[in-house]
Amino acid sequence: MNHPVGQFASLLSALAWAGALVLFKRSGERVPPIPLNLFKNAVGITLLALTLLVTSALDYWCGLFGGACDAALFLRLSPYDYLILVASGIIGIAVADTFFFHALNLIGVGLVSIVDCCYSPSVLLFAWLLLGEDLSPYHYLGGGLILLGVLIASGHAPPPGHTRGQILLGICLGILAISSMALGIVIATPVLKHVPVVWATTVRLIGGSAALLAVTPLLPGAATHWAIFKPARVWYQAIPAAFLGTYLSLPAWIAGFKYTYASVAAVLNQTSIIFALILASIFLRERFGTRKLLAVELALGGVLIITFPDHCMRLAERPGLAISLAAGLIAAPVWYQWRLKRLAPALSPAVPPVPLEKESIS
Repeated sequence: MNHPVGQFASLLSALAWAGALVLFKRSGERVPPIPLNLFKNAVGITLLALTLLVTSALDYWCGLFGGACDAALFLRLSPYDYLILVASGIIGIAVADTFFFHALNLIGVGLVSIVDCCYSPSVLLFAWLLLGEDLSPYHYLGGGLILLGVLIASGHAPPPGHTRGQILLGICLGILAISSMALGIVIATPVLKHVPVVWATTVRLIGGSAALLAVTPLLPGAATHWAIFKPARVWYQAIPAAFLGTYLSLPAWIAGFKYTYASVAAVLNQTSIIFALILASIFLRERFGTRKLLAVELALGGVLIITFPDHCMRLAERPGLAISLAAGLIAAPVWYQWRLKRLAPALSPAVPPVPLEKESIS
């Protein structure tokens, strides 16, 4: 199935997730990963429950959704289907999102977006292992480009207050998060084909939240994990982040896989990289340097090769066009670096700053 609804849902998911990343980065400066994960799940479950009540009532009384939101359809699922959705939530939400928030705090939105490109090869790997889907040489080539982009990004200058070791730790945690996310969606794919999107999303969230609630009392300083549920200024970032990242992005992400080809959904989902880098540069003042640009080019190139191997095969049959395209991609970072050097004198202050006097210790 390649329905326009699925394509629109995938784009909506990418845009909403990019906005959520910026807000989660702001929230994560004040709230640890596990409490933030619990909070965004609670907001998402509340909003989804209200949505289910309204849509189920409209579907029952008016047939507005053609039975797609009928609760009876969901209640007829087998215990195995419920178990798969709950397990998918534990892996893809409780584990993946907690690791992801740790990584976001350490390396920022820009580098996390590059690490996010590991999602496509992770899905393909788990689909090969668990669903028996075949891998072609183009999949290995695309995965290699993505890993090369991540390695180049790992040499990026650390954000203020962070070390090179924290950059590497954040990238490792990000890869673990994306891999867990991919595993969670792959094991749930057979069930998602015959389960309404909102119901499936709600059950996954409940499963992930239940796992977090079971672990939280065992952690040191467990009492502080509930502080975020008291009204505070951080809610100005955390609630919109949960709305975008859980209530909008998560159901739209699942709908993309349900109503269009997985390859199309994957490419449209990866456009979140572009949206996130733009928003991070505008709102978080994250530097978008040459190294990051080269890493994005390699990672996105790997995603396209993995997703559209037939088109890449046709491109390989036209070496002139392939060489021109490669030359353009290589020239882009060079030109960008040249522009940065040209703009540097204009961006620097005309009068050198007066050095601060040393603080007296007497």
